[in-house]
Amino acid sequence: MSSVTPVTGSQRSAESDHRWLVLVIVAIAQLMVVLDATVVNIALPSAQHALGFPNSDRQWVVTAYALAFGSLLLVGGRLGDMFSRKRVFITGLVGFALASAVGGAATSFGMLVAARTLQGVFGAILAPAALGTLVSTFRDPRERGRAFGVFGSVAAGGGAVGLILGGVLTQYFSWRWCLYVNLFFAAIAVVGALVYMRGNRPDSRPRMDWAGAVLASAGLFLIVFGFSRAETAGWTAALTIGSLVGGVILLAGFAFAESRVSHPLLPLRVVMDRARGGSYLSVGLTGIAVFGVFLFLTYYLQQVKGYSPVTSGLAFLPMIACILLSSNTSSIVLLPRVGPRALIVTGMLLGGGGMTYLTQLTVTSSYAVNIVPALAAMGLGFGMIFSPAINTATAGVARRDSGVASALVNTMQQVGGSIGTAALSTVALTATASYVTAHHAGPLALATAAVHGYTVAFTVSAALFGVGALAAVLLLPSRRRLEERRNAALATSAEPTASPAVTDSPALADSPSADRGLRAADPR
Repeated sequence: MSSVTPVTGSQRSAESDHRWLVLVIVAIAQLMVVLDATVVNIALPSAQHALGFPNSDRQWVVTAYALAFGSLLLVGGRLGDMFSRKRVFITGLVGFALASAVGGAATSFGMLVAARTLQGVFGAILAPAALGTLVSTFRDPRERGRAFGVFGSVAAGGGAVGLILGGVLTQYFSWRWCLYVNLFFAAIAVVGALVYMRGNRPDSRPRMDWAGAVLASAGLFLIVFGFSRAETAGWTAALTIGSLVGGVILLAGFAFAESRVSHPLLPLRVVMDRARGGSYLSVGLTGIAVFGVFLFLTYYLQQVKGYSPVTSGLAFLPMIACILLSSNTSSIVLLPRVGPRALIVTGMLLGGGGMTYLTQLTVTSSYAVNIVPALAAMGLGFGMIFSPAINTATAGVARRDSGVASALVNTMQQVGGSIGTAALSTVALTATASYVTAHHAGPLALATAAVHGYTVAFTVSAALFGVGALAAVLLLPSRRRLEERRNAALATSAEPTASPAVTDSPALADSPSADRGLRAADPR
């Protein structure tokens, strides 16, 4: 017996070390997926010049990725529940890398768009597998807080990192390296996954809800397409209205179907919990604003202030630094003490305050005085939103639902970002055109009109943060309510009639009874 003890201790130590290595692997994969939504933006002018496609087609390089990614995330999440999450994770990495290689070698506009579409497909497989792996790996509340602090930093700051990386690669190498760089990320993550991740198959494999998959994918596709189409064709175009209305109808049909089938793609128990629903809503609203900040501040810095791509990317460093600080502090230190409601409401108010500060921008505004304070406030706010929201949205989810619950987080962020980019662009363009019509004189009329459009978009984003703060107050639990939810789950699991599925569960948060107990408690 004594000879076994040292081996057991070393195994436990190795497993503990592997958990943190798994976190690094998952963070690399998530960074690759998130930054790819923005890294190509800065490279677009160079790609357009090299491949010779018109301005009217330029948006499809970005939209193709968003359409495939956003519409297939729920299906990708269910695949992680059906098969070994390690295999699904590696499949997503390899597919994403191959699609990136095709895009980097593109010789035509069609080839580039096809590659971006494939990136979105494999990204939809990869992203929920990454978060699902994190959910199943970290069970201890303290370790979970640290892990989600890192993951939240990547989720919130990856877009800004993409702007910096895209600027460096485009200016000093080639726009093609904005796609080729994914090969290095994927290679590191694949090797790490093969060595350190465990491949656990589910005891009972869920079935794929094909009807739900078609309804959800088609509905999300039409929603994202409709908002993207509005940017170029306008809100009153027949195709824009038809896409948005059709998407809403299909998603309503999806919700109805999920309440009737025996093996739903998205079990309603995952989203009916008010705390989870509030967390998903917080991620979605923040996604709208985050991508709006990246888009319009990049335009402002490059087109109005004349910054180079690299300088424009580096200008976002204050935001990234504040996201890293706030995300880890919120998830590790503050979340157990004050609960998600206080953190997310504060984050929404900071984000709204930063947006409001940006509404004062003019053509002659100073970066240090007029932009840095807003970036710092928004960085602190985003960190206080994403990590606690993602943690709360995936806490207490049964293992059989962890993949689709994780996918819904990514769906809200990606679809929110797509909607924000398209809708806010339309708002900004409309405001710019109106300003030019009313103030057409003067040498700086066009630049002033553009800045006016940006500030109107910032105003709308600030209002969305206000809506998010109100929703968080109404839906998210306080620390005291979290304790009651946890105690209710413990009491449920301690009942003498508990089913074998509960007693065999590796963690309380995975048990169906615990999940019912969490939903039964008042989440206020």
